[in-house]
Amino acid sequence: MKNFYITTPIYYVNDRPHIGHAYTTILADVISRQYKFQKINSIFLTGLDEHGQKVEQAAIKNNISPKEHCDSMVPRFKELWDKLNIKYDDFIRTTENRHTTIVKKILQKVYDNGDIYFDEYEGLYSISEERFITEKEAESGIFKDIKKLKEKNYFFKMSAYQQELIEHIKQNPDFIMPDYRKNEVLGFLNKPLNDLCISRPKSRLKWGIELPFDKNYVTYVWFDALINYISSIGYSNSNEKFRKFWPANIHLIGKDILTTHCVYWPTMLMSIGLDLPKTIFAHGWWLNKDSKMSKSVGNVINPLDLIDEFDEDSLRFFLMRDMKLGQDSNFSEELFFTRYNSDLANDLGNLLSRITNLIDKFFEGKLSSGFDKSSRGRIVQVESSKVISFTNECFRKMKINEAIDNSMNCIKSINKYIESMAPWKLVKTDMTAASSVLLTSAEALRISCLSLIAVMPNKMNQALNILGDNSFNCDWGFFENGLTVKKHEPLFPRIDVSIKKNHNKSHKMNPSDNIISYEKFSNIELKVAQIKQVVKIDNSDKLYKIIADIGKSKIQIVSGISKHYNLEDLVGKNIIVVTNLKGSKIFGIQSEGMLLAAKKGKKLSLITSNSDDLVLGEKIY
Repeated sequence: MKNFYITTPIYYVNDRPHIGHAYTTILADVISRQYKFQKINSIFLTGLDEHGQKVEQAAIKNNISPKEHCDSMVPRFKELWDKLNIKYDDFIRTTENRHTTIVKKILQKVYDNGDIYFDEYEGLYSISEERFITEKEAESGIFKDIKKLKEKNYFFKMSAYQQELIEHIKQNPDFIMPDYRKNEVLGFLNKPLNDLCISRPKSRLKWGIELPFDKNYVTYVWFDALINYISSIGYSNSNEKFRKFWPANIHLIGKDILTTHCVYWPTMLMSIGLDLPKTIFAHGWWLNKDSKMSKSVGNVINPLDLIDEFDEDSLRFFLMRDMKLGQDSNFSEELFFTRYNSDLANDLGNLLSRITNLIDKFFEGKLSSGFDKSSRGRIVQVESSKVISFTNECFRKMKINEAIDNSMNCIKSINKYIESMAPWKLVKTDMTAASSVLLTSAEALRISCLSLIAVMPNKMNQALNILGDNSFNCDWGFFENGLTVKKHEPLFPRIDVSIKKNHNKSHKMNPSDNIISYEKFSNIELKVAQIKQVVKIDNSDKLYKIIADIGKSKIQIVSGISKHYNLEDLVGKNIIVVTNLKGSKIFGIQSEGMLLAAKKGKKLSLITSNSDDLVLGEKIY
């Protein structure tokens, strides 16, 4: 495979992004990263669907133009993707000229082919779905906003391609995945296929792409939106990018938009003579106690809140491991905590700390060459050498949870190997043997981290940096000539579930339960201080050593604010510090106080003062 092209649906801008949007986009990001890790030229596309009646209605409600409404929604998606460390290659908006121009070009081509005709239609119309629905759909009770509508519109001869599509699905087993979704589509196609209404009169809807052959109509939002998959890569036979990447390798979708992607879209492509995408993969929903999360039902749990308290990689890991692709899966904080502690804190994080601490304690942080040649050592080598190739194969088969399971099993086997070889005992009789066990363990862990780097890019890069590897070499033997490890904080600090439960209960307590006496508060000594010196602490990704002037003396504080402030920005700031805390060592450095800061989400801001009236060392009351 030379090129790889993966897409998410483009998300509708009538509401804020939620867990469904996040899951699909994380999934696409993980898959894209894995192919790029294999040095395959890859494009990952996402974006926003910005036309249609609901957008127009939302804009009218807020007394702004539809474009202003769309512009206000874009940052919400982009900021969340950044928060989740999603690295898309292209972000398309259907209001962009590069898209609208191609939509008109395709409409004209389909019209010229004789596949669009004008007719009057009377039927039931769903405002929320922005489409005509059948009597059977109306009877299902799913649609709450139905009205009877009679109007003249343009129709796409979708039925003309029904048999051709059926044959394509049967001849290409990977076209619709998983299999039960393919069978669902074939069941739909076994009945007569209606033609698709692809226009809306401007008398009813103005916010859309105008039909090139009739200025009194705009394009139906789905006919417009689906074209993003080819407009983004410059639909044209003369465009090199388009020739390289079309047909797309994977369209990722939720199961609720199966028909539009597996019936509407392929027949549109057939009409203009383009190859169909190689795979359309429909994933399941995240549930709460086996029910789909829904605002109307009132059972929404927002897993995205966990990012603020933990990190995006832990959430990415949970979402990728706990949903078998294609099936539904349950989400709860309890399930997240259990998975985090079991896999990330106990197995992966503990293994990294165990190896580096033993190397630091007995070998001053350095190991010389020589892997373990014993039978146990060779088994570890053989198992870990297969991890990357197995991961790549699982990704090709869209079995990502199996790839992660295999990586975690490898990590468990390294833990068992260390336990059985007991290098902390070997050092008493054979330092060389102890060194070879630890070097073998570190090499196996290095490869395991590489197999998880698409899922947890930040954390795995940190782990590799601690082990001294920035090569991304997947072959066994990178540490053949030895290694030097770095001191580090726990990669995944264990969650105290009992504290979390009590914390959750505390939200239901009466606010008066948190009230303290005046005497207790008066014991806290807050003083005005000025930062004089700031030093980054080696081998820590967030700690600074800060020297602050509190008038007649100086105080040393170790604080985790390096991700929020640059060194040069801190020196000279007037801050508020707690000066009567009992001293403690953090990362081996004495800390004698605490500075005051406010935090919202992941953003942290120091409590500072620019007042000329404040004197350094002055107590705050």
